[in-house]
Amino acid sequence: MSDNSSKIILDLCGGTGAWSKPYKDVGYDVRVITLPEHDILDWIGMPEVYYAKDVYGILAAPPCKMFSLCRTNTAAKPRDLKGAMDIVKACLDIIWHHNYGEKGVSFWALENPKGMILRFLGKPWFTFQPWEYGDDYSKKTCLWGKFNAPKKTPTPLSKESKEYQRKNKIHKFPSAKEYPGVDRSGRRAITPAGFAKAFFKANQ
Repeated sequence: MSDNSSKIILDLCGGTGAWSKPYKDVGYDVRVITLPEHDILDWIGMPEVYYAKDVYGILAAPPCKMFSLCRTNTAAKPRDLKGAMDIVKACLDIIWHHNYGEKGVSFWALENPKGMILRFLGKPWFTFQPWEYGDDYSKKTCLWGKFNAPKKTPTPLSKESKEYQRKNKIHKFPSAKEYPGVDRSGRRAITPAGFAKAFFKANQ
């Protein structure tokens, strides 16, 4: 097995680190930059991000709550597109920062479910559904960036999953028992395991 310890992966707004887990599992130097330990808006003050040398790849998953098309005007916290885009911009600033050199990163990708973020970033380079990678739920997700498209292996949704979504108007997501300490919105945002593995396979 090759030594991957010198390959740095920045996992921005990474939450549980589900997207970067396949890289961590085989020894990459994965750095999950996420709240509450790290506020990405202050990334210039983070040596592990700002001074990282020869970053190999960057994954970015900024929060989607403010971009959600399901969000209503009666939500407890009003929609804040500027605040949400400040986080997206911080992710892009980090990506730009590590691409100024001769080599640049081998790949980078920024993901978000289909929503109002398209107003700012435009048409995505790639879209996928979790069931296209073996996960039994639907959540159309968009990706922008420079990466190899992971091969899709579609598996139709089960009747159980379809019924759950019909009744709850939302896709299934991991339970609190599976991810103790992670709140509901955090569990809803976890990157599908099948997609994460396929993305890793296509971008090593």
